[in-house]
Amino acid sequence: MAGGPAIVLENAAAAYDGRPVLSGITLTVRAGERVALMGRSGAGKSTLIGLIHGQAPDRVALVPQAAALVRPLSVFHNVYMGRLDRRSTLHNLRNLVRPARADVGEVERILDRVGLADKLWAKAGALSGGQQQRVSVARALYNGRPVLVGDEPVSALDRQQGGRILAELARSHETLILALHDVTLALAQTDRIVVLEGGRIVLDAPSKDLDPARLKPFYEAA
Repeated sequence: MAGGPAIVLENAAAAYDGRPVLSGITLTVRAGERVALMGRSGAGKSTLIGLIHGQAPDRVALVPQAAALVRPLSVFHNVYMGRLDRRSTLHNLRNLVRPARADVGEVERILDRVGLADKLWAKAGALSGGQQQRVSVARALYNGRPVLVGDEPVSALDRQQGGRILAELARSHETLILALHDVTLALAQTDRIVVLEGGRIVLDAPSKDLDPARLKPFYEAA
């Protein structure tokens, strides 16, 4: 059951190079909600994800659209980065050279949840696109903050695998706000759909009240 507000935006706006990208965005996401941000490419979903993350970075774990991994480093080190700000500089430097056993075990358990425990010491840059995306998800799981914000966090995965990963995110984070392009996955894995068009919210409704046909017009060619 949803609790108090986790994220509140009131008449928010954003622009790039003087061009409006978002305008008049009023959005409240309550603790415990699972929200899908939807809309065609260029509607403003990524920008809205950025606004939400920027509002409360101390409470938000982020899965960016690009995996944003340090490719020469191991999968372990990329996941471990999810908690760099909560460890001492000395501990972080030591882990770069000789990872602590406890940290290795914890990261390995997180990787097992996304099916990558066997890639613990693989170089991130040697992984496939889907594997890199799962490493990015693992980093957010390891981060463990209550609100998870994801910009197409399962776009490189098939629907079945994507559903499993979204379930893992829901299990670890109190609140989910996810930009998704897969209508079927969004309806199945979230309880609220927010649709953007032209930088504005044009639909905000419970998932149970919607179906693919209702959402189809927002994905047809403009």
